[in-house]
Amino acid sequence: MLPAARFWAHRRHIVDRVADRKLPAIYEAQEFVQAGGLMSYSESLTERLQRVATNVDKILKDAKPSDLLIEQPTTFDLVINLKTAKALGLTIPPSVLFQATEVIR
Repeated sequence: MLPAARFWAHRRHIVDRVADRKLPAIYEAQEFVQAGGLMSYSESLTERLQRVATNVDKILKDAKPSDLLIEQPTTFDLVINLKTAKALGLTIPPSVLFQATEVIR
């Protein structure tokens, strides 16, 4: 599923409709998985907030926003919902579970 702000408020409805159709889906954020989605893979929220805080600090210390570097994320979170996987008849390999940041059982 593509990331879009308009989907955020409707994530429960979206996850429910996808589940009704028994479709596996990878979402943009762990909140979709916590709402019952299969899995999400996204940049680490912790890393993103640290970068934001660093840039805000620089701006407050008179750095020009245009002088700040644009950084790509380097850390990603994989969240898997095993209850949803079971409902879909999917088996998640141990090698994938091992790499998950969070597993919902």
